[in-house]
Amino acid sequence: MSRFEPVLSSRVRRVKLSPNAAAGERAVRLKAEGRDILALNSGEPDFDTPEPIKQAAIAALARGETKYTPTPGTRALRQAIGAKYARENRLDYPLQQIIVSNGGKQVIYNAFAATLNPGDEVVLPAPYWPSFPDMVLVNDGTPVVVPCTEATGFKLSAEALEKAISPSTRWLVLNTPGNPSGAVYSADELLALAEVLSRHPQVMVLLDEIYEHIWFTPEEPAHLLHLAPALAPRTLLINGASKTYAMTGWRIGYGLGPQWLIEAMTVIQSQASSGPNSIAQAAVRAALDSTDQAFVAQARRAYAERAAFVHRAVNAVEGLSLRQPQGSFFAFINVAGLIGRLRPDGRPLATDHDVVEWLLDSQGLVAVDGGGFGLSPYFRISFAASDAVLADAAGRIRRAVEALQPVTRSASVSSVLETAGG
Repeated sequence: MSRFEPVLSSRVRRVKLSPNAAAGERAVRLKAEGRDILALNSGEPDFDTPEPIKQAAIAALARGETKYTPTPGTRALRQAIGAKYARENRLDYPLQQIIVSNGGKQVIYNAFAATLNPGDEVVLPAPYWPSFPDMVLVNDGTPVVVPCTEATGFKLSAEALEKAISPSTRWLVLNTPGNPSGAVYSADELLALAEVLSRHPQVMVLLDEIYEHIWFTPEEPAHLLHLAPALAPRTLLINGASKTYAMTGWRIGYGLGPQWLIEAMTVIQSQASSGPNSIAQAAVRAALDSTDQAFVAQARRAYAERAAFVHRAVNAVEGLSLRQPQGSFFAFINVAGLIGRLRPDGRPLATDHDVVEWLLDSQGLVAVDGGGFGLSPYFRISFAASDAVLADAAGRIRRAVEALQPVTRSASVSSVLETAGG
Protein backbone atom coordinates (compact mmCIF):
# COMPACT_ATOMS: atom_id res chain seq x y z
CA MET A 1 0.00 0.00 0.00
CA SER A 2 1.44 3.37 -1.03
CA ARG A 3 2.12 5.95 1.66
CA PHE A 4 0.00 9.11 1.87
CA GLU A 5 1.92 12.28 0.98
CA PRO A 6 0.37 15.56 2.11
CA VAL A 7 -0.02 18.15 -0.63
CA LEU A 8 -0.48 21.83 0.15
CA SER A 9 -1.83 24.44 -2.23
CA SER A 10 0.45 27.04 -3.77
CA ARG A 11 -1.82 29.56 -2.05
CA VAL A 12 -0.91 28.49 1.47
CA ARG A 13 2.76 28.16 0.54
CA ARG A 14 2.82 31.85 -0.44
CA VAL A 15 2.04 33.06 3.07
CA LYS A 16 3.33 32.62 6.59
CA LEU A 17 2.02 32.73 10.12
CA SER A 18 1.51 36.30 11.29
CA PRO A 19 4.64 37.56 13.12
CA ASN A 20 2.43 38.71 15.97
CA ALA A 21 0.76 35.30 16.22
CA ALA A 22 4.15 33.60 16.14
CA ALA A 23 5.43 35.84 18.93
CA GLY A 24 2.28 35.14 20.94
CA GLU A 25 2.65 31.40 20.56
CA ARG A 26 6.26 31.57 21.71
CA ALA A 27 5.26 33.65 24.75
CA VAL A 28 2.65 31.08 25.77
CA ARG A 29 5.17 28.26 25.38
CA LEU A 30 7.82 30.02 27.46
CA LYS A 31 5.33 30.89 30.20
CA ALA A 32 4.32 27.24 30.36
CA GLU A 33 8.01 26.42 30.89
CA GLY A 34 8.08 28.72 33.90
CA ARG A 35 9.80 31.76 32.34
CA ASP A 36 9.00 35.26 33.58
CA ILE A 37 7.47 36.61 30.37
CA LEU A 38 6.10 40.08 29.67
CA ALA A 39 4.26 40.03 26.33
CA LEU A 40 3.73 43.36 24.61
CA ASN A 41 3.31 41.94 21.13
CA SER A 42 -0.47 42.01 20.90
CA GLY A 43 -2.63 44.90 19.73
CA GLU A 44 -5.30 44.41 22.36
CA PRO A 45 -6.74 46.92 24.84
CA ASP A 46 -6.08 45.98 28.44
CA PHE A 47 -9.44 47.46 29.46
CA ASP A 48 -12.46 45.21 29.93
CA THR A 49 -15.46 45.58 27.63
CA PRO A 50 -17.74 48.21 29.22
CA GLU A 51 -20.45 46.69 31.43
CA PRO A 52 -23.47 48.08 29.49
CA ILE A 53 -22.18 46.34 26.35
CA LYS A 54 -21.86 43.03 28.20
CA GLN A 55 -25.36 43.49 29.62
CA ALA A 56 -26.69 44.05 26.10
CA ALA A 57 -25.24 40.67 25.11
CA ILE A 58 -26.90 39.00 28.11
CA ALA A 59 -30.22 40.63 27.18
CA ALA A 60 -29.89 39.35 23.61
CA LEU A 61 -29.39 35.84 24.97
CA ALA A 62 -32.47 36.21 27.15
CA ARG A 63 -34.48 37.31 24.10
CA GLY A 64 -33.40 34.18 22.26
CA GLU A 65 -31.27 35.93 19.64
CA THR A 66 -29.29 32.74 19.07
CA LYS A 67 -30.10 31.91 15.46
CA TYR A 68 -28.28 32.37 12.16
CA THR A 69 -27.89 35.98 11.08
CA PRO A 70 -28.02 37.42 7.56
CA THR A 71 -24.72 37.05 5.70
CA PRO A 72 -23.89 40.80 5.64
CA GLY A 73 -24.94 41.24 9.28
CA THR A 74 -28.18 42.00 11.07
CA ARG A 75 -30.27 44.86 9.82
CA ALA A 76 -30.20 46.40 13.31
CA LEU A 77 -26.40 46.49 13.50
CA ARG A 78 -25.98 47.77 9.96
CA GLN A 79 -28.46 50.55 10.76
CA ALA A 80 -26.43 51.40 13.88
CA ILE A 81 -23.22 51.50 11.82
CA GLY A 82 -24.85 53.77 9.23
CA ALA A 83 -26.17 56.04 12.01
CA LYS A 84 -22.73 56.16 13.63
CA TYR A 85 -21.10 57.26 10.37
CA ALA A 86 -23.78 59.86 9.74
CA ARG A 87 -23.49 61.21 13.30
CA GLU A 88 -19.73 61.07 13.89
CA ASN A 89 -18.23 61.17 10.40
CA ARG A 90 -20.90 63.06 8.42
CA LEU A 91 -20.91 60.32 5.77
CA ASP A 92 -24.01 58.70 4.32
CA TYR A 93 -24.05 54.89 3.88
CA PRO A 94 -27.34 53.02 3.36
CA LEU A 95 -27.71 49.38 4.41
CA GLN A 96 -26.75 48.07 0.96
CA GLN A 97 -23.31 49.64 1.37
CA ILE A 98 -22.46 48.08 4.76
CA ILE A 99 -21.17 44.60 5.59
CA VAL A 100 -20.48 43.10 9.03
CA SER A 101 -17.86 40.36 9.32
CA ASN A 102 -15.94 38.29 11.85
CA GLY A 103 -13.51 41.08 12.67
CA GLY A 104 -11.99 43.75 10.48
CA LYS A 105 -9.52 41.21 9.11
CA GLN A 106 -12.29 39.28 7.36
CA VAL A 107 -13.64 42.48 5.81
CA ILE A 108 -10.22 43.13 4.26
CA TYR A 109 -9.85 39.53 3.13
CA ASN A 110 -13.32 39.62 1.54
CA ALA A 111 -12.42 42.78 -0.37
CA PHE A 112 -9.22 41.32 -1.81
CA ALA A 113 -10.90 38.00 -2.58
CA ALA A 114 -13.67 39.81 -4.43
CA THR A 115 -11.46 42.06 -6.55
CA LEU A 116 -7.95 40.68 -7.13
CA ASN A 117 -6.87 38.62 -10.13
CA PRO A 118 -3.37 37.31 -10.89
CA GLY A 119 -1.14 40.25 -11.78
CA ASP A 120 -3.20 42.85 -9.91
CA GLU A 121 -1.09 45.07 -7.66
CA VAL A 122 -1.78 46.51 -4.21
CA VAL A 123 0.27 49.48 -3.00
CA LEU A 124 1.29 48.99 0.64
CA PRO A 125 3.09 51.78 2.50
CA ALA A 126 5.63 50.30 4.94
CA PRO A 127 5.63 49.94 7.88
CA TYR A 128 2.36 48.06 7.44
CA TRP A 129 0.15 45.71 9.43
CA PRO A 130 1.75 42.30 8.66
CA SER A 131 -1.46 40.67 7.42
CA PHE A 132 -1.85 43.09 4.50
CA PRO A 133 0.82 41.65 2.16
CA ASP A 134 -0.06 38.04 2.95
CA MET A 135 -3.77 38.63 2.36
CA VAL A 136 -2.86 40.13 -1.01
CA LEU A 137 -0.68 37.14 -1.85
CA VAL A 138 -3.20 34.52 -0.79
CA ASN A 139 -5.73 36.18 -3.11
CA ASP A 140 -3.38 36.06 -6.13
CA GLY A 141 -2.38 39.72 -5.98
CA THR A 142 1.07 41.31 -5.90
CA PRO A 143 2.05 43.56 -2.98
CA VAL A 144 3.95 46.67 -4.05
CA VAL A 145 5.70 47.79 -0.88
CA VAL A 146 6.67 51.46 -0.60
CA PRO A 147 9.10 52.14 2.28
CA CYS A 148 8.04 55.22 4.27
CA THR A 149 10.91 56.29 6.45
CA GLU A 150 10.95 57.93 9.85
CA ALA A 151 12.05 61.14 8.12
CA THR A 152 8.60 61.33 6.47
CA GLY A 153 6.79 60.39 9.67
CA PHE A 154 6.31 56.83 8.35
CA LYS A 155 3.74 58.25 5.91
CA LEU A 156 3.30 57.82 2.16
CA SER A 157 4.08 60.91 0.10
CA ALA A 158 2.27 61.90 -3.06
CA GLU A 159 5.52 61.51 -5.03
CA ALA A 160 6.11 57.98 -3.76
CA LEU A 161 2.51 57.01 -4.52
CA GLU A 162 2.78 58.31 -8.08
CA LYS A 163 5.91 56.23 -8.66
CA ALA A 164 4.32 53.09 -7.20
CA ILE A 165 1.16 53.14 -9.35
CA SER A 166 1.14 51.14 -12.56
CA PRO A 167 -1.63 50.13 -14.99
CA SER A 168 -1.97 46.96 -12.88
CA THR A 169 -2.57 48.78 -9.60
CA ARG A 170 -5.92 47.80 -8.13
CA TRP A 171 -5.74 49.10 -4.54
CA LEU A 172 -3.95 51.57 -2.30
CA VAL A 173 -4.02 50.62 1.39
CA LEU A 174 -3.98 53.47 3.91
CA ASN A 175 -4.04 52.98 7.69
CA THR A 176 -4.51 56.07 9.85
CA PRO A 177 -3.97 56.25 12.79
CA GLY A 178 -1.36 53.70 11.89
CA ASN A 179 -0.19 50.34 13.15
CA PRO A 180 2.71 49.98 13.96
CA SER A 181 3.96 53.56 13.66
CA GLY A 182 1.19 55.58 15.32
CA ALA A 183 1.29 57.92 12.30
CA VAL A 184 -1.71 60.14 11.54
CA TYR A 185 -2.08 61.72 8.09
CA SER A 186 -2.77 65.45 8.05
CA ALA A 187 -5.38 67.07 5.84
CA ASP A 188 -2.69 68.39 3.49
CA GLU A 189 -1.08 64.95 3.19
CA LEU A 190 -4.42 63.31 2.41
CA LEU A 191 -5.27 65.98 -0.16
CA ALA A 192 -1.93 65.42 -1.90
CA LEU A 193 -2.59 61.67 -2.09
CA ALA A 194 -6.13 62.32 -3.36
CA GLU A 195 -4.76 64.48 -6.15
CA VAL A 196 -2.57 61.60 -7.32
CA LEU A 197 -5.48 59.17 -7.12
CA SER A 198 -7.63 61.50 -9.22
CA ARG A 199 -5.25 60.80 -12.13
CA HIS A 200 -5.56 57.02 -11.72
CA PRO A 201 -9.25 56.07 -11.71
CA GLN A 202 -8.50 52.33 -11.71
CA VAL A 203 -7.06 52.51 -8.17
CA MET A 204 -9.38 51.83 -5.25
CA VAL A 205 -8.63 52.93 -1.68
CA LEU A 206 -8.81 50.61 1.31
CA LEU A 207 -8.92 53.00 4.28
CA ASP A 208 -8.26 51.10 7.50
CA GLU A 209 -9.53 53.29 10.34
CA ILE A 210 -9.80 50.65 13.06
CA TYR A 211 -7.91 53.05 15.41
CA GLU A 212 -10.23 55.91 14.49
CA HIS A 213 -10.87 56.97 18.09
CA ILE A 214 -7.30 56.56 19.38
CA TRP A 215 -5.47 59.75 18.41
CA PHE A 216 -3.28 62.21 20.31
CA THR A 217 -3.03 65.08 17.84
CA PRO A 218 -4.16 68.58 18.91
CA GLU A 219 -7.29 68.23 16.77
CA GLU A 220 -9.35 65.27 15.60
CA PRO A 221 -7.74 63.83 12.45
CA ALA A 222 -9.13 64.77 9.04
CA HIS A 223 -11.10 62.22 7.01
CA LEU A 224 -10.11 61.43 3.42
CA LEU A 225 -13.70 61.43 2.15
CA HIS A 226 -14.40 64.88 3.57
CA LEU A 227 -11.39 66.22 1.72
CA ALA A 228 -11.94 64.23 -1.49
CA PRO A 229 -15.60 63.12 -1.69
CA ALA A 230 -15.10 62.14 -5.35
CA LEU A 231 -13.15 59.10 -4.09
CA ALA A 232 -16.18 57.66 -2.25
CA PRO A 233 -17.30 55.43 -5.17
CA ARG A 234 -13.95 53.63 -5.03
CA THR A 235 -13.17 53.69 -1.30
CA LEU A 236 -13.76 50.93 1.25
CA LEU A 237 -13.76 51.98 4.90
CA ILE A 238 -12.64 49.35 7.41
CA ASN A 239 -13.65 49.68 11.05
CA GLY A 240 -14.83 47.65 14.03
CA ALA A 241 -15.50 47.50 17.74
CA SER A 242 -12.35 45.73 18.88
CA LYS A 243 -10.06 48.70 19.60
CA THR A 244 -12.61 51.42 20.36
CA TYR A 245 -14.72 49.41 22.81
CA ALA A 246 -12.16 46.81 23.98
CA MET A 247 -14.07 44.04 22.20
CA THR A 248 -11.29 42.07 20.49
CA GLY A 249 -12.69 38.67 21.43
CA TRP A 250 -16.18 39.50 20.21
CA ARG A 251 -14.87 39.40 16.61
CA ILE A 252 -17.01 42.05 14.91
CA GLY A 253 -15.67 44.31 12.18
CA TYR A 254 -17.43 46.13 9.38
CA GLY A 255 -16.88 47.69 6.00
CA LEU A 256 -18.59 50.55 4.20
CA GLY A 257 -18.18 51.09 0.48
CA PRO A 258 -19.81 51.12 -2.96
CA GLN A 259 -22.76 48.77 -3.29
CA TRP A 260 -21.24 46.63 -6.08
CA LEU A 261 -18.22 45.89 -3.87
CA ILE A 262 -20.24 45.17 -0.73
CA GLU A 263 -22.45 42.78 -2.71
CA ALA A 264 -19.38 40.93 -4.06
CA MET A 265 -17.85 40.75 -0.57
CA THR A 266 -21.14 39.35 0.73
CA VAL A 267 -20.92 36.55 -1.84
CA ILE A 268 -17.43 35.69 -0.63
CA GLN A 269 -18.53 35.76 3.00
CA SER A 270 -21.54 33.55 2.26
CA GLN A 271 -19.17 30.76 1.24
CA ALA A 272 -16.53 31.38 3.92
CA SER A 273 -18.40 31.93 7.18
CA SER A 274 -21.97 33.14 6.59
CA GLY A 275 -23.36 35.73 9.01
CA PRO A 276 -21.40 36.82 12.10
CA ASN A 277 -22.22 35.89 15.69
CA SER A 278 -25.69 37.00 16.72
CA ILE A 279 -24.90 37.90 20.35
CA ALA A 280 -21.75 39.82 19.47
CA GLN A 281 -23.69 41.84 16.88
CA ALA A 282 -26.28 42.78 19.50
CA ALA A 283 -23.50 43.92 21.83
CA VAL A 284 -21.81 46.06 19.16
CA ARG A 285 -25.14 47.58 18.24
CA ALA A 286 -25.57 48.65 21.88
CA ALA A 287 -22.05 50.12 21.89
CA LEU A 288 -22.69 52.22 18.78
CA ASP A 289 -26.21 53.30 19.75
CA SER A 290 -25.32 54.35 23.30
CA THR A 291 -25.53 58.05 24.09
CA ASP A 292 -22.81 57.51 26.71
CA GLN A 293 -19.46 57.33 24.92
CA ALA A 294 -17.43 58.33 27.98
CA PHE A 295 -15.43 55.09 27.85
CA VAL A 296 -14.06 56.01 24.41
CA ALA A 297 -12.79 59.40 25.59
CA GLN A 298 -11.38 57.99 28.84
CA ALA A 299 -9.53 55.24 26.99
CA ARG A 300 -8.06 57.75 24.53
CA ARG A 301 -6.75 59.89 27.41
CA ALA A 302 -5.18 56.83 29.05
CA TYR A 303 -3.49 55.79 25.80
CA ALA A 304 -2.18 59.34 25.31
CA GLU A 305 -0.60 59.31 28.78
CA ARG A 306 0.93 55.90 28.14
CA ALA A 307 2.28 57.03 24.77
CA ALA A 308 3.98 59.98 26.45
CA PHE A 309 5.49 57.73 29.15
CA VAL A 310 6.86 55.21 26.65
CA HIS A 311 8.23 58.02 24.49
CA ARG A 312 10.17 59.45 27.45
CA ALA A 313 11.34 56.07 28.72
CA VAL A 314 12.59 54.78 25.37
CA ASN A 315 14.40 57.98 24.41
CA ALA A 316 16.21 57.88 27.76
CA VAL A 317 17.93 54.63 26.71
CA GLU A 318 21.15 55.20 24.80
CA GLY A 319 20.98 53.46 21.41
CA LEU A 320 17.19 53.60 21.10
CA SER A 321 14.88 56.29 19.75
CA LEU A 322 11.14 56.63 19.36
CA ARG A 323 9.17 59.10 17.27
CA GLN A 324 6.21 60.37 19.30
CA PRO A 325 3.14 58.24 18.38
CA GLN A 326 0.23 60.36 17.16
CA GLY A 327 -2.34 57.60 17.49
CA SER A 328 -3.11 53.87 17.93
CA PHE A 329 -1.42 52.17 20.90
CA PHE A 330 1.94 51.07 19.53
CA ALA A 331 5.53 52.24 19.82
CA PHE A 332 7.72 51.56 16.79
CA ILE A 333 11.19 51.82 18.31
CA ASN A 334 14.31 52.57 16.27
CA VAL A 335 17.20 50.23 17.16
CA ALA A 336 19.78 51.41 14.60
CA GLY A 337 22.00 52.44 17.51
CA LEU A 338 22.17 48.84 18.75
CA ILE A 339 23.12 47.15 15.50
CA GLY A 340 26.65 45.78 15.78
CA ARG A 341 26.72 45.63 19.58
CA LEU A 342 27.56 42.33 21.25
CA ARG A 343 25.54 40.25 23.64
CA PRO A 344 27.39 39.05 26.77
CA ASP A 345 27.82 35.68 25.03
CA GLY A 346 29.70 37.41 22.20
CA ARG A 347 26.95 37.15 19.57
CA PRO A 348 26.45 40.37 17.58
CA LEU A 349 23.14 42.08 17.04
CA ALA A 350 23.11 42.20 13.25
CA THR A 351 19.38 42.85 12.70
CA ASP A 352 16.29 44.05 14.53
CA HIS A 353 15.28 40.39 14.78
CA ASP A 354 18.45 39.82 16.82
CA VAL A 355 17.48 42.72 19.09
CA VAL A 356 14.04 41.22 19.68
CA GLU A 357 15.61 37.83 20.41
CA TRP A 358 17.93 39.47 22.95
CA LEU A 359 15.03 41.23 24.69
CA LEU A 360 13.30 37.87 25.02
CA ASP A 361 16.37 35.84 26.00
CA SER A 362 17.67 38.32 28.56
CA GLN A 363 14.54 39.95 29.97
CA GLY A 364 11.57 37.85 28.89
CA LEU A 365 10.09 40.77 26.93
CA VAL A 366 8.07 39.75 23.86
CA ALA A 367 8.08 42.26 21.00
CA VAL A 368 7.86 42.04 17.18
CA ASP A 369 10.75 43.01 14.93
CA GLY A 370 10.38 45.70 12.29
CA GLY A 371 10.98 43.22 9.48
CA GLY A 372 7.52 41.81 10.16
CA PHE A 373 6.11 45.26 9.38
CA GLY A 374 8.22 45.76 6.27
CA LEU A 375 10.68 48.29 7.71
CA SER A 376 13.90 47.74 9.67
CA PRO A 377 15.68 48.29 12.03
CA TYR A 378 12.80 48.71 14.50
CA PHE A 379 10.70 46.73 16.92
CA ARG A 380 7.10 47.23 18.00
CA ILE A 381 5.58 47.03 21.45
CA SER A 382 2.02 47.73 22.49
CA PHE A 383 1.36 50.28 25.22
CA ALA A 384 -2.21 49.05 25.71
CA ALA A 385 -1.12 47.95 29.16
CA SER A 386 -1.24 49.25 32.72
CA ASP A 387 1.19 51.85 34.04
CA ALA A 388 2.85 49.18 36.20
CA VAL A 389 3.34 46.85 33.24
CA LEU A 390 4.79 49.64 31.10
CA ALA A 391 7.17 50.67 33.90
CA ASP A 392 8.27 47.03 34.14
CA ALA A 393 8.75 46.89 30.35
CA ALA A 394 10.81 50.09 30.36
CA GLY A 395 13.08 48.63 33.02
CA ARG A 396 13.54 45.39 31.10
CA ILE A 397 14.41 47.25 27.90
CA ARG A 398 16.93 49.44 29.72
CA ARG A 399 18.58 46.46 31.42
CA ALA A 400 18.77 44.51 28.16
CA VAL A 401 20.49 47.41 26.39
CA GLU A 402 22.86 48.15 29.27
CA ALA A 403 24.08 44.53 29.19
CA LEU A 404 25.31 44.90 25.61
CA GLN A 405 28.95 45.50 24.79
CA PRO A 406 29.87 48.33 22.41
CA VAL A 407 32.20 47.49 19.53
CA THR A 408 33.90 49.40 16.77
CA ARG A 409 32.36 49.37 13.33
CA SER A 410 35.17 47.20 11.91
CA ALA A 411 34.85 44.69 14.75
CA SER A 412 31.09 44.70 14.32
CA VAL A 413 31.33 43.91 10.61
CA SER A 414 33.87 41.14 11.30
CA SER A 415 31.64 39.58 13.96
CA VAL A 416 28.58 39.72 11.73
CA LEU A 417 30.47 38.03 8.88
CA GLU A 418 31.75 35.34 11.22
CA THR A 419 28.26 34.67 12.50
CA ALA A 420 26.94 34.47 8.93
CA GLY A 421 29.75 32.14 7.91
CA GLY A 422 31.32 34.79 5.66
